Amino acid sequence: MSLTAQILTALVALLQLWFLVLEMFLWTTPKGRRTFGLAPEFAQQTRALAANQGLYNGFLAAGLAWGLWLGAEGFSIRLFFLGCVVVAGVFGAATASRKILFVQALPAALAMVATWLAR
Repeated sequence: MSLTAQILTALVALLQLWFLVLEMFLWTTPKGRRTFGLAPEFAQQTRALAANQGLYNGFLAAGLAWGLWLGAEGFSIRLFFLGCVVVAGVFGAATASRKILFVQALPAALAMVATWLAR
């Protein structure tokens, strides 16, 4: 596995962890509301939904970390979880904000390509 693939995959995992923090713990704070463009009342009303969404990002990060930990044997696991992140990013871009395509899907797609080429 190439260093580039490892770094890109780790970056995607760290991004997923950051999304977990934003959605589970910072959703109703000024930082969270500013990041997602939310009114205070709406942020409060959707707090539980955001926490659930953040938890799923944590699962993606855990899967990517698992794949990295396994090294060469984790190739399929890394591709699977990177693919999940790409799909989530494309869906988010289509339904919520186009920005998600560049913040979530593109880094995961680049990590997928690097992982595939490193094999």
